[in-house]
This record gives sequence, C-alpha cells and structure tokens, in this order.
Amino acid sequence: MSSQPSKKQKSTSAASHSPHRQFSGMLVDGPERAASRAMLHAVGFKPGDFRKNQIGIASTWSQVTPCNMHIDKLALESAKGVEAAGGKSIIFNTITISDGISMGTEGMKYSLASREVIADSIETVVGCEGLDGFVAIGGCDKNMPACVMAMARLDRPSVFVYGGTILPGCHQGKDVDIVSVFEAVGQHAAGAIGDKELAEIEQCAIPGPGSCGGMYTANTMASAIEALGLSLPNSSAQAAVSDEKMQDSFDAGAAVLHLIKRGIRPSDILSRDSFLNSIALVTALGGSTNAVLHLLAMAHSAGVKLHIDDFTKVGAKTPVLADLKPSGKYVMWELVKIGGTLPLMKLMLEEGLLNGDVMTVTGKTMAQNLAKVKPYPKGQEIIRPLSNPIKKTGHLAVLYGNLAPGGAVGKISGKEGERFSGKARVFDSEEASMAAITAGKIKAGDVIVIRMEGPKGGPGMREMLGPTGAIMGMGLGKQVALITDGRFSGGSHGFVVGHITPEAFSGGPIAVVKNGDPITIDGVSRKLTLDIPQEEIAARLAKWKQPKPRYTRGVLAKFAKLATTASEGAVTDKDL
Repeated sequence: MSSQPSKKQKSTSAASHSPHRQFSGMLVDGPERAASRAMLHAVGFKPGDFRKNQIGIASTWSQVTPCNMHIDKLALESAKGVEAAGGKSIIFNTITISDGISMGTEGMKYSLASREVIADSIETVVGCEGLDGFVAIGGCDKNMPACVMAMARLDRPSVFVYGGTILPGCHQGKDVDIVSVFEAVGQHAAGAIGDKELAEIEQCAIPGPGSCGGMYTANTMASAIEALGLSLPNSSAQAAVSDEKMQDSFDAGAAVLHLIKRGIRPSDILSRDSFLNSIALVTALGGSTNAVLHLLAMAHSAGVKLHIDDFTKVGAKTPVLADLKPSGKYVMWELVKIGGTLPLMKLMLEEGLLNGDVMTVTGKTMAQNLAKVKPYPKGQEIIRPLSNPIKKTGHLAVLYGNLAPGGAVGKISGKEGERFSGKARVFDSEEASMAAITAGKIKAGDVIVIRMEGPKGGPGMREMLGPTGAIMGMGLGKQVALITDGRFSGGSHGFVVGHITPEAFSGGPIAVVKNGDPITIDGVSRKLTLDIPQEEIAARLAKWKQPKPRYTRGVLAKFAKLATTASEGAVTDKDL
C-alpha cells in the first residue's frame, strides 16, 4: 500500500503550498510552523531554504561492511547535486548488515529481516519529515531492495544510487573475491591448501570499498534496479571508488529535482513491463537467486502483480550471455571496463528482449536512454553474442513437485548438469550440514537437505554460502546436490535449489524427508521430487508436529510472525 496521501488529502492539505512542495510546505510554511523552522535553523537552514524543495539523502553508510564504508562520501556528493539544482538536502542514515561477515552464524538470521527494517526506516524518516523527494544510496544485498521498497511505498520523486562494485583482489596472479575465501575453506578442509595459503587468500581477497565483485546479489540487484528505471544509466556498473561513481551520486541529487518538476514518481516508472525488463536483464547476466525473492518483494511494495512463474516465462526466451562469477570467469570490474550493462541492454532492446517504452528516472524512456549507446568493443569475451550464449534459456529455474508444492528456485547454469538424482542427507540447520561437509562425511551422489532455515523456521532464511562454498572447494560441485527451505548467496553455485515452499516449519513435505530417501532434481522439466509413494509422505506428515518458534521476542520473532512465504517475497506487510 502506498504511503502517499489520498487525492482528497492532497487537495486539502496542499492547497496553500507549491505543487512541487506539497510535503515540505506542510511542515515549514506559515506562522504556525515557526517551531519547525526554528529546529531546522539549528541544523543549518537559512531563511531562503524554506522555499526550496527539501530532498532527503538516505545513506546506508556504515563501517560494518566494505560494501558501505564509502557511502558517506557518495551521500555528500548527492547533497551537492541537490543544492546545485536549487533544492535543500537533508542527509540521514539507516542501518546495514553484512551477509559476508555474519554468514554461517546465528547472526545471519537478521539478514533478510534487515531488508524490512531498512525499508521501514527510510519510509519513516521521509514520511515524518515531509521530504519532497529523496536519493537512496545502497551498497549491500539487502539495503538495495529495501531502498526500492521504500521508494515504491512512499511514491515520491526519488532516485537510487548503487554504491558500486569492489575491485578484485589478487592471489598468485589470479583475481579473488569473497567467494574465493569461502571455497578456500573447503579446499583447506580437503587438505588441498594449508593454513598459510588460506591466510594469504583471506588477507588479499577484499582490497577496499565496494560490493562483492562477481555477479552476486549486490551487482545483480544494482542491475535489476537500473533495468527497473530507478537509477541513472550505468549506475549499476561503476567501481565504488571512481570519479564515475561520484558523478553518478551528484547527478542523482539533481535528477530528483528534475523529477519533481516533471511530476514523475516511482508509480510512473514501476510497472509490470519494467519488472519483466528487470527479470530479463538479471537472466542475461546470470544473476543471483535472491533476485527472485527481492523482485517479488519490490513488486509487492509497488502494487505490481508479479509471480515466481514470471521468471520461468522470461527465462524461456532470454539467454544467459554474461560469463561472470560465480559460474563464469570474470568479475564485475571487467564488465565495467568494457562499457557496463548499457551495451547489453541495448542489444536486448534491439532483439525484443526488453520493453523500451517504460519510463525511467531520467525523465526519458528506456529506449531514449539507450539510443546513443555504443556496442561492446570487438574481441571482448565477457558478454557473449546471442548466437553463442552461455545458456540458451534462463538459469533461474522455478521448480515444483511433491517436495515443493508452492515452488522452489534453482540456479542451474547447465555447467553442473541439468538433472540430479541421489539419496537424502538431512540436516536441521546450516551448522549441522557444514560440520558434516568439512568432516568429509558427504559423498558423491548425496543430496544435502538443509531445513528449518525458511523465513519462519530459521527464522530469517539464511544463505547457504558456507555449505555450497565448501562443497565446491572440496571438488564435489558436480557430484553433490543441495536443497533447502533457506536461500543462497549470489556467490553460491553448483547443483542447488532453495526457497522450498512450504518450508519445513510450516509443515511442508521437506519437513518429513529422511536420510536415504531418493530425491530427483530435474532442471529441464522443473520438478523437485521425493521419490517415495505419496501415501508414505501423507502418513509422515500426519505424524509431524510443528516445533516451537526459536525466537519469541524482538526483530526475529516479528519477522517470523509476519513474513510470507519465499514464493511471495517473504514480505512482512502483505496481510496487514
């Protein structure tokens, strides 16, 4: 539901204010608002500033993670852009957490919940303080969709700025990143590398500010948001520390004023077609499974109908063209150097894979933004031609079957095969599975089942990067599959299926899988099957009892109580 006032409220409350200052005017115009102005004088307002549009800069700066450690500087640039365009900027902060640091611990349960906290906090500040528009700057996995959710809810002129990608580290002449470290843990457990080499990789993998360097969740969501039309062209493909990113931040501040003058709001930009564009670009880039969860949530906030099956429909006609990590060779910085995402988007537009008529925050359509974009340089190997794709159809497979009646999401690149059958090895937590993997207890042909990690059961739907990274590092990527009611990091690859719905805590069939049960994952027919008689499944479910909630107070208890299924985006405001 939008946080905009109703039309009736607008016509009454904004009658005495500029149509471009309908929110700030209510707070600072007239003798009766002298107390509000007095407080703003204390934070630096001059008398003339009260006649300007007040523009918020929602900064996710934090020393918690390298993804966001530089965003304070970007926020200052956006503020300069606002002031240069004739507005009055107000910088405010919200939280962020680090998936990469908390991964594999109890703390990671707060990750998905933070998306809701961040969206709520931005909505709260902008709504309370009467800001006419805002810039939202995100740099890590959850604060990015959170920014968009707030933009959609508030429906005030706004622009998203991506904090930018990290530069790669270097170990023994090869590019390394955070996923290299997770896989090195598996190599270490298998005896392939020793303590010294593990420490070397650990110390050089993250050389400075910016989001994780492959087509992981942050770069995926930045690209998805640009395809939605909510960020300026190529915002998704710039290094975190670069003149281009500083300019992008400055321009975003000015762009909000332009949107206000034009009367363009997120509801004019976010449509079913723009979300299908976003899915198409994520598919072509080989993006993270988290895009499914977050795009569903963002569409919900925008009041746009989107279903997990839309990923199947778009994937059926959209090839994977980007040879980017984790399944491919290259890091995001190398895509930045050859022109970023814009040449790919233009190619897709020309081939009918994108709708060019959708509006964007430039005030122009997607087609107009792409009109003068030049193609990639000849000889580059990062983005394949349509005649020679990485995969002819999408890698994001939505599976159904007796193990996932409500759907599940697989990341099936084809490199690990498209079908897997094996025997279940069941674990009721990520920690238990990780202990077994690193102890060498998982063998070829096993299907690792990690349950009680869903939105309600975890709670919080943790990412299984530790287990998938260890499996790859131990050389079992093509010999072992992993399924879960949790989710995956954008860095996860291998034969993996997550988001299983209904989850175990809610009595989904995954709750009654036993060690040794045969399981089949079919990426072609898109089936996830527990290969035992249906009567046996029903008998087991009849005996099953729901466990007690793991948290009964605080953020995680609230999230567990309110969150929808993964197939609905795990949002917390659906049925309020």
